[in-house]
Amino acid sequence: MAQIPDAYKDLFDRPILVMLATVQPDGQPQVTPVWGDYADGHIRINTAAGRQKYRNLKERPQVTVLVVDPENPQRYIEVRGRVAQLIEDEPTLINKLSHDYDGTDFTIPDGQIRVTVLIEPVKVVAQG
Repeated sequence: MAQIPDAYKDLFDRPILVMLATVQPDGQPQVTPVWGDYADGHIRINTAAGRQKYRNLKERPQVTVLVVDPENPQRYIEVRGRVAQLIEDEPTLINKLSHDYDGTDFTIPDGQIRVTVLIEPVKVVAQG
């Protein structure tokens, strides 16, 4: 497992949108801006079961995450990884991320299943 350099961990500590690239059934990449953080050696995001990115993550666990520093666009980190775990019906992370990004509680719509995704870094490219 690759490591996130200490000098770039701040990009996951600040409320910066994380660009998540997944692979569609036809091999085409799909990129989605998501909330995320880094803890215990994993990039963590949250999504709803049934969404396209969820299906992509479940069926094809290869992902790339890109975070660009809004204060210096020449400074970024790209993490190529794999889905290590999908944890269904786990609202803890989405609540934490909602507070980090919006400062509010997250309201889960009735019937929606939230999924925490743990991404294991395989290759890390940091610039700037």
